[in-house]
Amino acid sequence: MLLKKLTDLNGVSGNEDEVREFIKREVEGYADKIRVDSIGNLIAFKKGKASGLKVMLSAHMDEVGFMVTGYGENGTLKFHNVGGIDTRILPGKQVLVGGRRLPGVIGCKPVHMQNAEERKNNIKEKSLYIDIGTDKKEEAEKLAPLGEYVAFNSEYTEMGTDCIKAKALDDRVGCAILIEALKGRYGFDLYACFTVQEEVGLRGSEVAAYAVKPDMALIIEGTTCSDVPDVEKQEYSTLLGGGAALTIMDRTSYVDQRLVNHIYDLARDNNIKVQFKQTTSGGNDAGKIQRSGSGVRAASISVPCRYIHSPVSMMSMSDYESCKALTLLALNNLNK
Repeated sequence: MLLKKLTDLNGVSGNEDEVREFIKREVEGYADKIRVDSIGNLIAFKKGKASGLKVMLSAHMDEVGFMVTGYGENGTLKFHNVGGIDTRILPGKQVLVGGRRLPGVIGCKPVHMQNAEERKNNIKEKSLYIDIGTDKKEEAEKLAPLGEYVAFNSEYTEMGTDCIKAKALDDRVGCAILIEALKGRYGFDLYACFTVQEEVGLRGSEVAAYAVKPDMALIIEGTTCSDVPDVEKQEYSTLLGGGAALTIMDRTSYVDQRLVNHIYDLARDNNIKVQFKQTTSGGNDAGKIQRSGSGVRAASISVPCRYIHSPVSMMSMSDYESCKALTLLALNNLNK
């Protein structure tokens, strides 16, 4: 399955090569032209039946992870987060270091060795380390040089009747949908932009948008889903199983209301499950694309994902199918 292949790849922000090469092979038969820009974005162009309108589809290839920043005398690795990660989830997590996928485990001082005050406080990043099974600093330096990227080690797993668990659903779900979108032919020029470094400042999308200069943009994303115990319903961001999620406003963008309403009406008229994202936290590539050039009409269509930015993100396959169907429907109706 395409989504399994994509989420099994490692592509921490700034090191998206593995993901980019896979996507390039997947879209070669569907795009009229493919190029990789100086920052690493993959831009697949598909000529439209008619000219005059340029539409940008955007999904980011990168995922959150870590970078090696130093060493302990006992052979452990010091590291720093790449992207936003809740430090509380990290102890005991399995990771893969570098292109050789060297296995490691994130460790910390054992609870039975902590004093009462330490047990009360959340674990800080500086108190964590990666254990790769060596006991000498020199050996660790050879195996994992400074600046080496580290990704979560987590397999794609089917759960229940409709769910999957995987790392990097944010935003390999979007990448998978863009690949499917390139199989169609539209009444406008389509630029499918697989962007880099979204998790560290929306950097790739800014560069891509200035190059493409689109009239309109759809950002396809994996977004937060907070319908879990101890969260009040009025604080839910999205609902798992509630369908594709449309953003009205978030921390980085205020999307085009006419475009969003048009997409919402398309979903309702065609019996595609759809919902509005209820919170304004977070952000995605729309934040840079919307403000590029003289301004771009933009909208975000997302798949709700629980436990996002972790090795165990969870989504509903029905939500993924709704997002894919709505994206393709929106593309086929944009000229209207």
